[in-house]
Amino acid sequence: MMQVKLHEGEAFESLLKRFRSGVAKHGILRDVRRHESFMSRGEKQRQKARRAQRRRLSKQLRRAA
Repeated sequence: MMQVKLHEGEAFESLLKRFRSGVAKHGILRDVRRHESFMSRGEKQRQKARRAQRRRLSKQLRRAA
């Protein structure tokens, strides 16, 4: 859980800057984006297989050139 406390005499802009840097440092946005859409186990496997096939194909094309 991410928390920032307002220091005495601190401007809102600096508080917001500390909050944003903390969120980035903890990887919260990356985690939220990763969980935005649900993907079943089968879909993940198919996607992984497609990526692997694409990598193999590009490797073969590079070797042939």
